[in-house]
Amino acid sequence: MNFIDELDLTNNTNANIIDKSADHYGLKKVKERILQQLAVMALKKQQSGSILLFVGAPGTGKTSIGQSIAKALGREYVRISLGGIRDEAEIRGHRRTYIGAMPGRIMEGMKRCGASNPVMVLDEVDKLAKDYGGDPASALLEVLDPEQNFSFTDHYMNVPYDLSNVFFVCTANQVDTIPEPLLNRMEIIEFPGYSELEKESIAKKHLIPRAYEAMGIKKSQLKISDPAVRKVIQEYTMESGVRGLKKRIDGICRHAAVRLVKGERKLSVIPANLKDYVDGRGLHRDKVEKKAVPGIVTGLAWTSAGGEILYIETKKVAGSGQVIITGQLGDVMKESVSIALSLVKERFPKETGDLSKYDLHIHVPEGAVPKDGPSAGITLTTALASLFTGKRVNPTIAMTGEVSLRGGVMPIGGLPEKLMAAVRAGVKTVFIPKENVEDLEDVPEEVKKALTITPVETVADVLTLTGLIQK
Repeated sequence: MNFIDELDLTNNTNANIIDKSADHYGLKKVKERILQQLAVMALKKQQSGSILLFVGAPGTGKTSIGQSIAKALGREYVRISLGGIRDEAEIRGHRRTYIGAMPGRIMEGMKRCGASNPVMVLDEVDKLAKDYGGDPASALLEVLDPEQNFSFTDHYMNVPYDLSNVFFVCTANQVDTIPEPLLNRMEIIEFPGYSELEKESIAKKHLIPRAYEAMGIKKSQLKISDPAVRKVIQEYTMESGVRGLKKRIDGICRHAAVRLVKGERKLSVIPANLKDYVDGRGLHRDKVEKKAVPGIVTGLAWTSAGGEILYIETKKVAGSGQVIITGQLGDVMKESVSIALSLVKERFPKETGDLSKYDLHIHVPEGAVPKDGPSAGITLTTALASLFTGKRVNPTIAMTGEVSLRGGVMPIGGLPEKLMAAVRAGVKTVFIPKENVEDLEDVPEEVKKALTITPVETVADVLTLTGLIQK
């Protein structure tokens, strides 16, 4: 299923959805959910349904897909950035008794688009601030609640205004910082990261043609080969979206423009001469270690920019029984360390022995990057088990999942991004919680084909599969 370019709302019984894939590539589930919303609107002849909240890493198309919805509906498009807003009056407007009073951003947006039923994208709702000036997130409740927004009152205008015909779309990088009452009024639609194959298609179909047009370059003057595009994706970008890829392609075209102005007529970018066209050096990317070492295990982590592999390093040194944790771990991961240590002590009482004469050092590189989240439990447990037994774990095996004190493996989030990171890093086998098997539907086929994905239910399953305990 590709995205829509046009939706005919003139038919009383059916929505005539024309499928052209002009603007976005991939995002199958996202497009299906938007089509459902538009089909319901076509049948009811009015704005209805939940407020959509697009959540995903930067550069995955959250904001631009709002433009495509506006184009499909034939409506005006207006975007309002909410990042950093800390004053409630920015949403509701100022009372006219104040000097410099102005309407709020919502009514300014309505005035700017000149329509009563635009598609309004509220960007970065997860970055709203809060101070003595009020809570803008609370002010948004009236804007987004279908039961209230038919009589939204801006303090500057001081008369009710009907917002019920506005198609609201919100975007965020993560939902952790969005207040629960606001989050309850929206339906979360996850924007997964793009696989390398999808990025290559996006580059060829969208980014390169747009870069040519922006730089005034003709197709006959510059050819960027497919292998060169793949090398840019693999060695010069580190993201789930395509914003960094766009910058690199624009940089290639700028270098080419200089050469064309100097008199060269036909240029070709291939992997061998790519360095002459790309600004800066390639990015450092973690790869799986070639040599297995006891106490070191490969994990998978989710960040706001996508997935990454995460090494858990453990070492036992002479000391006084302290547990030293480094690598800027948050409270959740520190608790995971305590649970993992208890599980290992229970499972390997002979190997752990008397720890009062030793210090246990647990480190998660890179030390300057803060880390937190409930997905490193089985990795920590396996690393400690490997340390105490002296057995090595194959570095091409990666794992993600939280553990309970009973030894169960609990589900995690961000599975598609984590598996894409595993493929990039050269991982061959991944252990995932059994309850996350359904999430594999959201993972691109080429990623699933490149990995051996093994669901695990208990810590004993993980330790058996890694060879740390016998069946």
